[in-house]
Amino acid sequence: MRTFKEYAALVNEGLETTLPAACAFDRELLEACRYSLLSPGKRLRGSLALAGCEYAGAPLEKALPFALAVECVHAYSLIHDDLPAMDNDTLRRGRPTCHVAFGEAMAILAGDALLSHAMLLMARACETGGAGAARAAVTLASALGIRGMVGGQAQDIVSENAGAGGEEALSYIQRNKTAALIRAPLLCGLQAGGADERAERAFSEYGLHLGVAFQIADDVLDVTADPATLGKSVGKDAEENKLTAVKLLGLNGAREALQRETELALKALEGLPGTAFFRALAQQMLVRNS
Repeated sequence: MRTFKEYAALVNEGLETTLPAACAFDRELLEACRYSLLSPGKRLRGSLALAGCEYAGAPLEKALPFALAVECVHAYSLIHDDLPAMDNDTLRRGRPTCHVAFGEAMAILAGDALLSHAMLLMARACETGGAGAARAAVTLASALGIRGMVGGQAQDIVSENAGAGGEEALSYIQRNKTAALIRAPLLCGLQAGGADERAERAFSEYGLHLGVAFQIADDVLDVTADPATLGKSVGKDAEENKLTAVKLLGLNGAREALQRETELALKALEGLPGTAFFRALAQQMLVRNS
């Protein structure tokens, strides 16, 4: 398998050309889309789609549309998450957020456009990719909505406004707002690549715990990180009364939970061959600084 850096480079290369060329009437919209989509990022989600496909032994071209689609979705979610009505953030990936750079209305439309483009990428993949591509499209689409990312974000807002919430609410937010969009692209790659059921079950569990670990690491970084290193504002969770692992468990408790989720991710892969890449990725959650 390739390195994470190599997968991320392939995703970045694809993102450069995935959006249509501008015409006289959509130039500003596409500029706002490209501003957010091409801003420096880890490309974790897209890379997971490619890695899953390669693990299944298939050409990466089978998973590339889903890798690009999930990065479009992720960019849209960040644009909307940063809006004044949501988290009201002014810094993302080390530069002004989309609504600061282009205005609130254009930022909303850019997010809508990126989500629509993701759907188009998946639809085109289904035209030529057969049953595996169709399964992958259902998997990714299911992770985006009411019982996925949007549902998790909604509960995040509900908990914030209520100023309360326990372990069940926190788990729902972690699994849906964040983990759903980390688990799904990995499964997309496996499904598009024709992986067997055993691998798919194991990686489904792995992806869930990897995603929860990623969110807990984010919660810890919001308390401990330097904004220049993190590339976004810190201290926002406490300021906005967010329900996070740190709020519920304390900083040490959150770190212990991060360790547990990482161990569960690793345990899910026991008995599967050739998983060194995925094991190393899970271990990186413990030392994240951005």
